[in-house]
Amino acid sequence: MLSINSFLRQIISFFALLLLLQVLSNCTESSKKKEKVEINELTIGTIAGPETDIMEVIKEVALEEHGIKLNIITFNDFMTPNIALEDGSIDANAYQHLPYLQDAMNARGFKFASIGQTFIYPVAGYSKKLTRSDEVAEKAKIAIPNDPTNEGRALLLLEKQGLIKLKEGVGLTALPADIVDNPKNLEIIEIEAAQLPRVLEDVDIAVINTVFAANADLNPSKDSLFAEGSESPYANIIAVREEDKNKDWTLKLLQAANNPKVAAAAAKVFSGNAIPAWN
Repeated sequence: MLSINSFLRQIISFFALLLLLQVLSNCTESSKKKEKVEINELTIGTIAGPETDIMEVIKEVALEEHGIKLNIITFNDFMTPNIALEDGSIDANAYQHLPYLQDAMNARGFKFASIGQTFIYPVAGYSKKLTRSDEVAEKAKIAIPNDPTNEGRALLLLEKQGLIKLKEGVGLTALPADIVDNPKNLEIIEIEAAQLPRVLEDVDIAVINTVFAANADLNPSKDSLFAEGSESPYANIIAVREEDKNKDWTLKLLQAANNPKVAAAAAKVFSGNAIPAWN
């Protein structure tokens, strides 16, 4: 039989072993957390298609030059990346311009911030039926994006072509109801931005964002009737949650996005139609 002293010694040894195992486990967990902080592993959202190709280059630069590991999540519409940013599914997104972000924050109560600009992707008017904008006939059908900021952007572009006239001072928030002069009685059709290339055969002109146009092998400088120029105020931005805007990783992420390698890749993917906004 074990003596009481031997029994006590075994109990003490058992608990000492448990304590040692706990300390080692804590050290391991601490090491893992430290490693994650040092790597700055982040998840960023973007739109599926050519922008994903650009994001892959940003991912390479972020890891090579800034020690940030990027996980890329792609989306097929404009609203979901902001919902994902709000619920914490992603740490940042890069697909929208500032007017769109501001509109989304006003409408949904999002608490986001822009940490800097990436590229201007011009919207343009495309047609399978016309070769010049002055060929637009009476009661022609014009399809435009139905989200508030891109809708205003498209209407301003149509106004610049002399096809319509908008209410004085309406600016970037223009809606079809703000058209005060429509000399050819154009039918303005509001459609989800991603669907615009698919209706091109059914309308006279579709005003399409470069990202969705590129998915349909449409190039604004070669295939459009008219397009925005470099003076466009619609530069894409990188958005993060408000509480993250001053964290160290945001500057590194922006520097990775504003890299010459990324500009060169965008010029190739978009055939010169992605204008670096940071210049």
